[in-house]
Formats: sequence, structure tokens, C-alpha cells
Amino acid sequence: MKALASLLATSFFALTAQADDLMQVYRAAQENDPTFAAAQATLDAGREKMPQGRAGLLPSLTLSGNTVWNENDLSNRNGTVFAKQRYNSNGYQLNLSQPLFRWQNWVAYDQSKLQVMQAEATFVNARQDLILRVATAYFDVLFASENLAAVQANKAAISQQLESAKKNFEVGNSTITDTHEAQARYDLVIAQEIAAESDLEVKKSALLSIIGRNPTPLAGLRKTAEPGQPTPADMSQWVAAAEKDSINVQIQHALAEIAAREVDRQRAGHYPTIDLVANYGYAKSSTQGAGLIENDYQNIGVQLNIPLYLGGQVTSRQREASANRAAAMSTLEATRRGAAQSARQQYLGVANGLAQIRALRAALVSSQSALESNKLGYEVGVRINIDVLNAENQVYVTRRDLARATFDTLLAQLRLKAATGALGEDDVAAINALLEPTTAR
Repeated sequence: MKALASLLATSFFALTAQADDLMQVYRAAQENDPTFAAAQATLDAGREKMPQGRAGLLPSLTLSGNTVWNENDLSNRNGTVFAKQRYNSNGYQLNLSQPLFRWQNWVAYDQSKLQVMQAEATFVNARQDLILRVATAYFDVLFASENLAAVQANKAAISQQLESAKKNFEVGNSTITDTHEAQARYDLVIAQEIAAESDLEVKKSALLSIIGRNPTPLAGLRKTAEPGQPTPADMSQWVAAAEKDSINVQIQHALAEIAAREVDRQRAGHYPTIDLVANYGYAKSSTQGAGLIENDYQNIGVQLNIPLYLGGQVTSRQREASANRAAAMSTLEATRRGAAQSARQQYLGVANGLAQIRALRAALVSSQSALESNKLGYEVGVRINIDVLNAENQVYVTRRDLARATFDTLLAQLRLKAATGALGEDDVAAINALLEPTTAR
């Protein structure tokens, strides 16, 4: 009995388990999405650019050692060997070098700061992309489920209409044409159901590839949920924000600044370098006749190097860096324009989507009224079977289109925020609040 009670309790818990909502799916994606994991690792690698750049300004210290076996034959002009030396020498040396003036190293350090900024902006972009991918996959599953439910409801209605047509034909109240039309619609909806089931599995698989597990039934939108208006309700302000704050613009701006500093770094190839150098060493050798010889030495000084001519390499690299800077500036301008265009497109997508939602809600009410009228007309003989079938199909098509318009509008809202670099978890939470918590059954 205890085992049965435990089994029943487990089964009840499984049947009443809460469905995944958008925030839960997003959390799962943060932990399991391989693309996002790669972005995090890339960020960690990018942050190492700064200590690497700083290293060019700090002292370097090296230790070297050697041991050598020497065989020297001393001879006169006639080639007669008058002395042979066989001995071992060994020693070590500690070298210190501190750059005092290396302009290219300072420029490289500035570049490293910009490279870190670029890496961090790229990660923010990856996080925004994760939100969009999760939301798109989530709403694709919801729409595929909605579409399948609509097809199955349509199938049930057509099945009832087919049975009614058959009965009416048997008693002589309708022609065989009504039965054939209903049968044709039923065969068609069977094919639509198969396609809808396949599409739902494909969409679930796409979500699985992001979150790393099979999703439970997902929380759908509340019946009263309605996307809000963009704030501010001025497209020009969104466009201006996108041109300035878009993550892609920030990334490209950092790349343009890096390219500009690369020109300075290559120009520094003409400049002299000054280093503080110091070394300490010890050498020991033992020769035949001379005995043990030991040498301790230490020295410190300033070393000056002036590049005179390197075959034109410095000048060529400077021209290359200038061309790359021009290319980076042009790409930056193209990125700004692309961000502005994206903001316009997504703003209009939200505005038009809201209008479409209102229109489809009104159309749904009208379609349902038309369906009821056609059913009544069919019962009293003023409507034929095909009229009822068309009216039923219109209801389900309108309901499906309303779901699609709602999901597309919510995605357009997220993409609008992403176009301005402002998309974050708060936006996920705002949409999550529009969902209806349901239980998995």
C-alpha cells in the first residue's frame, strides 16, 4: 500500500508539474547553450589583452646558464702545435631590461584597453543574441502548438460536419455533394495535421539545441495579454539611440579606434628606443697551466637604439595601417546606418503589429459570429454545408494569424531594444509576465 501511495503521489506531482516559462528557458540556455558558452570563453580570452599590453611597459628579467667543454690547439705559422688546452667552462647570467622610451609599447597598451572593450561589447552582443534566439525558439514552439491545436479543432468540427452531411443525405435532406465536400475537407485537414505535428517536433528540436534538454509544455500567453507600445513613442529617438548605442556600433567603434592607434604604432618604428639594462653574471673555467679562473661581473647602463633603414618595411606597414583605418571607419559608418535601419524596421514592426493584433481580434469576433450564423442557416436550410465549412476554417485561420501576429510583435519589441543595445533580462521578465502559468499534463 505504501508503494502504491508513493507511486500515486509521484504520478500526481508529475501531472501537476509547472510548465517552463520564458525566464526558465532563458536560464537553461545560459547554462547549456554552446554558442553562449563559447562567447563567455572568448570574453575571458579577450580580457587577457590588457595584461599582455601592459607587459610591454614593465621590466623583463631573464636567467641563462651554460656549461661548455673547450678543446683549443695553439700552433705557430708552420702549423706546429705547441700547446693544447682542454678545459671546462661554465657560468650563469641574470639580465634585467626596463623600457624607458618605447612609444610603440605605449600605443599597444592603449590598443589592449580597446580590445578589452571590444571583447566585452561582443559578449553583450552574444547575450542579446541569446535572448533573441531563446524568445524566437520559444514562440516558434508556442505557435506550432497553437497551429496544431487549431488544425485539430478544425478537424473535429469538419468530422462532425461530415457525419451530419452523411445523415442528412441518408434521410434525403441534402445531396451527395455536401458529403463529398465535407469528405474532401476532412482529407485535407488530415494532411494539415500531419504537417503541423511535424513542424511542432522541428520547433521543439530547435529549442532543445539551445537549452540542452527536452522542454516541458511551455507556458502560453494569457488571453488578455497585449504587447505594449514602444516607449518613447517616437521612431526618431529610437533611431538616434541605435546609431549611438547599438552593440554592433560599439564593437565597430572600438575596432576603428584600434586601427587608428595601429597607425601610430607603426609610425613609431621610426622612433629611437631607450632601455635601462643591467646584468649580473658569474663564469668559471679551469685550464691546464692556468688553474681555476673565476669571474664575477655586474653592470648597469642605458641602451639607445636608432632605426636607420629596414628596407622600407616600416613605411610599408604604416601605409597598410592607414588603409586599414580607412576601411574600419567606412565599416563603422555602414554599421551605424544598418543599426538605424534596424531600429526603423523593428519600430514599424511593433507599431504595425499592434494594429494588426487589434484588427485580427475584431476579425476573430466577426468570424465566430459568422460561423454561428452559418450553422443556424444550415439547420434551417438557407445555407449549404460548404458555407459552414468555410466559416469554420475562417475562425481557425484567424485565430492562428492572431497568435502569429502577437508573437511577431513581441519579438519585434525585443529586436527594437537590441537595436539600441538596451536588451536585457528585464525585457525577458516583462514578456514572461504576459505568460499564463500552466501545468504539464
